[in-house]
Amino acid sequence: MIDRLLLGEVADKPHTILRAANGALRYEECFTRHGFDGAYSIAYHAEAPMRDVSYAPSKRGWAKPVPLDAAYTRRLFIATDSPTRGRPLDAHTVLLTNADVDVAILRPNVDDDAFLANNDGDDLYFLLDGNAHLETPFGSLDVAPNDYVWVPRSLPHRFIRLTGDALWLHMELKGGIHLPAQYFNPLGQLKMDAPYSHRDFRRPTSLPQSGEKAVVVVKRRGQFFERTLGQPLLDVVGFDGFVYPVAFDILRFQAKTGLVHLPPPVHATFAAPGAIICSFVPRVTDTHKDAIPCPYPHSSVDCDEMLFYCRGNFTSRRGVGPGAVSLHPAGVPHGPHPSAYEDSIGSSRTEELAVMLDTFAPLLPTEAALALENADYHASWRAK
Repeated sequence: MIDRLLLGEVADKPHTILRAANGALRYEECFTRHGFDGAYSIAYHAEAPMRDVSYAPSKRGWAKPVPLDAAYTRRLFIATDSPTRGRPLDAHTVLLTNADVDVAILRPNVDDDAFLANNDGDDLYFLLDGNAHLETPFGSLDVAPNDYVWVPRSLPHRFIRLTGDALWLHMELKGGIHLPAQYFNPLGQLKMDAPYSHRDFRRPTSLPQSGEKAVVVVKRRGQFFERTLGQPLLDVVGFDGFVYPVAFDILRFQAKTGLVHLPPPVHATFAAPGAIICSFVPRVTDTHKDAIPCPYPHSSVDCDEMLFYCRGNFTSRRGVGPGAVSLHPAGVPHGPHPSAYEDSIGSSRTEELAVMLDTFAPLLPTEAALALENADYHASWRAK
């Protein structure tokens, strides 16, 4: 995770007595990762957190992705063509899937009325358009376009106060998320040459308090279950630890520039087992007098590459715009369109904004993805 955070009231020492002003005992909850060996937070509830009224299968959530044995080809999906609307909890359209990650788009237009606790992985949202307020028992965050929103596995969360015509990318990282190890010194501090600092990550500053008896929709092995609680979920009076929601504005990523074009690892923002998430932000291009700033054609024989196009001038592509999702499978050469490659010579800046996901296991499209596909994309490299 990022670093330790403390909010509200906590006991003097873990697993010891904490009482309210009226003498009532607070109930400790240890929220752990990787058994008891990983990051954890300890929260203090006003009421015991496990008095469920009911626990049963749910009709909420989204369809379990079924990978298709589709053609091995470059693909382009137009997320803005998706008709799916509704609450963030339900408005997922899963486009791509493998054993390590599911990639979905969301077009929510109604506030969540229940909390999602995703036991299948960490949730990483990217907001292309639309504002919202994220609520969790471990604090709240206002989130806006350009934000990554990282919610740890199984932490109940909901999005409310939605405004704007929302279009979000959602990545469910089944092995969890972390910041790339090369950015840290041995003490766990982000190095001074990392592409971001601790100051760039927004953490909760307050704990939402509510007496509402909430419903929590739990996702486990692709199935959804409902916990109807007999006690408030948002009754945490304090917590400390390393597990809590985080927001990061992609424009705070400090891009590196070289004498000639640098490879995608310099854009690495988040890492996960079997996957890396990169941020392409507006930046100065390469400085060699003969540099070709546009990305070079390449055959990445071990990785599939997904790009979510956000804003700006996409120098390497024709016919793509905000909300497009491209998939370039391992072993199939890809790169800029020929005219874009030469046209980039002499440029000093690029204004593109995009999120990239590279995976070692093949990313397979779903039936829902094929309904949004631009079938002419693979042939778009033909000279014109």
